[in-house]
Amino acid sequence: MVEHVAPLDRTLLALADPTRRRILARLSRGEARVTEVAAPLPISLNAVSKHIRILERARLVRRDVRGREHYLTLDPRPLDRASRWIDTQRAQWTQRLQALDDILQQEDRR
Repeated sequence: MVEHVAPLDRTLLALADPTRRRILARLSRGEARVTEVAAPLPISLNAVSKHIRILERARLVRRDVRGREHYLTLDPRPLDRASRWIDTQRAQWTQRLQALDDILQQEDRR
């Protein structure tokens, strides 16, 4: 069975893990080799590679292979899309909660 996962779902899944967020924070400062990204993390290089693959699937990270070195860069576009979705949800819920508050205040005045 092939599982279809929407881009937003992949982004949110990638962001759900603190190790992946640390990787993204490092890459927000600029391009880095995989070994540079892995060095401060208290996990194996193999485990870091698995996290990087999840970030790549979410298209948050791009990999450029130069000889034997793998360089990673952050692609913030999926974060921008997630942010827009969150803003839309926030606006809708704010509107709904305001409507509910208005109804409850009317009930209290009666």
